[in-house]
Amino acid sequence: MAVNFYDAAYDLEKALRNSDEYSRLRGLYDQVNADESAKRMFDNFRNVQLQLQQKQMSGEEITQEEVEQAQKTVALVQQHDLISQLMEAEQRMSMLIGELNKIIMKPLEELYGNPQ
Repeated sequence: MAVNFYDAAYDLEKALRNSDEYSRLRGLYDQVNADESAKRMFDNFRNVQLQLQQKQMSGEEITQEEVEQAQKTVALVQQHDLISQLMEAEQRMSMLIGELNKIIMKPLEELYGNPQ
């Protein structure tokens, strides 16, 4: 029996979209975007995050000043209840996807061994 991996992947995508975790994430994201102040704060946080990731990926050193600025930005957004809830929902969704990835990668780990 041939398995169509793409069909299985699209079924998984549909299941994720219909999950309680995604519904909560989407609802919180929409609420943050509907609140001008929260949206501006969250967008700033995301920009700081992306800039640091890009520097890290390109091999550039992140300065102590940039680290401190990022920490201040994180502390600020964590004080905003709605953004804090959104970040928690993002983390739960990320953990779920990570667990699914472990399941998908299991045959290769069994074949090659887990280098951990």
